[in-house]
Amino acid sequence: MKLKSINPYNNKVIETFESYSEKEINKRISRSETAFEAWKQTSFDERKALMLKLADLLIENTTALGEIVTEEMGKPLTEAKAEIEKCSWVCEYYANESEIFLHREAVATESHGSYIEYEPLGTILGVMPWNFPFWQVFRFIAPTLMAGNVVLLKHASNVQRSARAIQELLDKAGFPEGVFQNLVIGAKQVKKIIGHPAIKAVTLTGSEPAGKSVATEAANNIKKSVLELGGNNAFIVLDDADVDKAVEIGLKARMQNGGQSCIAAKRFILHEKISEKFIEKFTHSLNKLVVGDPLKEQTDIGPLSSIEQAEKVTEQVNRSVEMGAKIIAGAPAEGAFFYPTLVVNVKPGMPLFDEEVFGPVAPITIVNSVEEAIELSNKSVYGLGVSLFTNDLKKAQALVPEFDDGAVFINALVKSHPRLPFGGTKHSGYGRELSVAGIREFVNIKTVYIDKLNDTNNNKNKRVAISVGSPG
Repeated sequence: MKLKSINPYNNKVIETFESYSEKEINKRISRSETAFEAWKQTSFDERKALMLKLADLLIENTTALGEIVTEEMGKPLTEAKAEIEKCSWVCEYYANESEIFLHREAVATESHGSYIEYEPLGTILGVMPWNFPFWQVFRFIAPTLMAGNVVLLKHASNVQRSARAIQELLDKAGFPEGVFQNLVIGAKQVKKIIGHPAIKAVTLTGSEPAGKSVATEAANNIKKSVLELGGNNAFIVLDDADVDKAVEIGLKARMQNGGQSCIAAKRFILHEKISEKFIEKFTHSLNKLVVGDPLKEQTDIGPLSSIEQAEKVTEQVNRSVEMGAKIIAGAPAEGAFFYPTLVVNVKPGMPLFDEEVFGPVAPITIVNSVEEAIELSNKSVYGLGVSLFTNDLKKAQALVPEFDDGAVFINALVKSHPRLPFGGTKHSGYGRELSVAGIREFVNIKTVYIDKLNDTNNNKNKRVAISVGSPG
């Protein structure tokens, strides 16, 4: 099976990769088992030094790595470079915080001593998507490696140059052989790998169908899985909001990465009192976006990841228009290019409201109350995040429990941040990435309980000393 890296800007094949044979896959899995036995014995200081070196390499090669991303999946170079810089940040974050997150925790019980240890599991398989080909990988591998696990990466078929570059970065940083390995494989080969006894857990960032497949196979083998799937985030603007700020942030929240983001603002829910003003200003800003060659610094919107992706978004828009929606800004797609589009009169039941739309389309739904806005926000099979705009912060915080989502961002776009847990509810998946929650997903949370000594040893009142701060 051949995997192709195709430049969506010109639809030309950049490079072709031959997928690994079953023999090669098993060889690499065996290598990961061997590597784990040594890696789990390394100190946090040793891991930290390598992770910080990796962070430095990312910064030193930001432009070259950004160009690989842009050529493979089409995002503007400015955004690609920002993605690489964010990867360096997450490496530094976990390099500095992991020992604290995984320290031994003493717990007061009736025993002489009891505590919790956090120990690595072994080989973790990561199945990653194309839309953020570096960030999605690094937010997984930084905590996973710092916890003492080893990693096998199955990256998306169309970003194999990015996958290879990541492998080269870790090799150059000095990570031991087998600690991180990129598997050049297709989706059909994942199922058997999950079933291999050496694989202790799996994480997937991707589509809902892919998540169901991976979760089913993990469950069949009684292995832990973490899923970060689709999103259909609501972007709510109430009648007392700063409309100018909402327009500025809303434009970025929907249009960055060409709208190809699980946490993008995909449903704009506007209070009727500010709707006309918001639409007018949003349309004006939308029409100023520069669509073109993603390698040029002035470009705001590049091509979508493929012609097929542009065709899918076109189909979702057209079906919604047939059901009563109205396009007030935008132009027909050309090849993989889908022009920034604004659609009004969008209602539940339409694809633009119900489905995840992976493209630069802003659907507008108007409401006349806060209660209706919350109801429509929750009217989704997804639950990744919501943005809420209002100048009444006390009211905003009081409304937070009303939302079903994994995150609520007040007067801000939904984003992933190393210091905050990231993940969703409902069909958006389960488990958390980033922060202390992320690094504890793939560890054995081990309870240690030490009973009281008996009288015959004259140690009835003797207690066992527990080292609270030592790593688990």
